[in-house]
Amino acid sequence: MRIIMMGTPDFAVPTLDALVEAGHDVIAVYSQPPRRAGRGKSLRPSPVHQRAEQLGIAVRTPVSLKDEAAQADFDALTADVAVVAAYGLILPRAILESPRLGCLNVHGSLLPRWRGAAPVQRAILAGDSQTGVGIMQMEAGLDTGPVRLEVRTPVDGKTAGELTDELAVIGARAMVAVLADFDAHPPRAQQGEATYAPKIEKSEARIDFTAPAEAVERQIRAFNPVPGAFFEADGERIRIHRAEIVDGAGKPGTLLDSVMTIACGEGAIRPLLVQRAGRGVMTPDELLRGFALPEGTRIA
Repeated sequence: MRIIMMGTPDFAVPTLDALVEAGHDVIAVYSQPPRRAGRGKSLRPSPVHQRAEQLGIAVRTPVSLKDEAAQADFDALTADVAVVAAYGLILPRAILESPRLGCLNVHGSLLPRWRGAAPVQRAILAGDSQTGVGIMQMEAGLDTGPVRLEVRTPVDGKTAGELTDELAVIGARAMVAVLADFDAHPPRAQQGEATYAPKIEKSEARIDFTAPAEAVERQIRAFNPVPGAFFEADGERIRIHRAEIVDGAGKPGTLLDSVMTIACGEGAIRPLLVQRAGRGVMTPDELLRGFALPEGTRIA
């Protein structure tokens, strides 16, 4: 098929690779414009942009697809289908209707649960036991389109980073399967109550130790690797990347022992991997060698 690929972050790269490996003609890649990043604040192309250039595929980075010129450029490609994976721009109706077979989206949840920008993090925060990927026929509503194929996987204690990587691979395989036999995967209307996954705000990353230990541990996994769940002690922000639930009781946010066990609203957590500002990831033992957090310390 003649395919337009539309994606921006690492999540979309396996789909681009899978389309090429399956022998499809990826006639253009659309991605978000390069952003300033790093210490020098130089313009940096997105992961999908970089991968497309390595593959020798033309890349387009419009700021918007709402103007007629951008829509005309898109339409002139005469694509059979557009494949969308975490692109980051709203697709106007003219774009949705341009390809012969419409636009297909790789969405990282079991729709209609977790429509929106952050389905992986919201699934972990909510304590969902499973999630998955849906290959959705896109329409004008927010992730409201019918689903052609759904693949499930357990959450099973994974971090958001680990689960995102897994879903990226699952989604790439599912998309290739749908494209290989369109008629065998007819669109199925979403069933059940819709829930929404709004964008993660940085303020959500401050750990709420008044919550039960199970919820705190989920918060830590949901915000690993970004934005990073954290607490503050002696004016310094410390991230927790991994933690386990343990027995313990005390005033929420109190260190219960010399190995950094922290009391929660119910139960306690014990960090396994932590990080000081400007430092690498380390164990609590390594942290405590240079940062005093004695038993009884209150953190927030």
